[in-house]
Amino acid sequence: MIRVFWGLWGVMQMLVAQHIHWQGNYHQALTQARDLNQSLLVLVVKAGEKRCGEVIAKSLMNQPYIEAINQQMIAVMVTYEGRLSYPIELYYTTIFPTLFFVDSHKETFLGEPLYGEEINATDIKNRLNQCSIWHN
Repeated sequence: MIRVFWGLWGVMQMLVAQHIHWQGNYHQALTQARDLNQSLLVLVVKAGEKRCGEVIAKSLMNQPYIEAINQQMIAVMVTYEGRLSYPIELYYTTIFPTLFFVDSHKETFLGEPLYGEEINATDIKNRLNQCSIWHN
């Protein structure tokens, strides 16, 4: 009975967690960002890379800047293995995960990408401040 309770509690916590509204199709996300005149947030992950899940859970959920990202950016998560589904030459990386902040109209970077351990709350806040997306 206790296991059932804790299992349900864990599911409820995940349901109420504040998270980024990720899309899985790069080209649709780019089109939507252009239509809405918003920036694009691109997260490149690699299957089986433990750090990818850790970064998402620690720095891309339940943070004060999540609402600003959801309101002012279109977020897309792509997998390195699906490199035919996004322009890998633009988002080339050998470090996973990598987080890119992109001007959707020009498809240019709004600052340097964040790599691996650099994807933390402090560095994300700083980059969002630089892009005029969020202010603490």
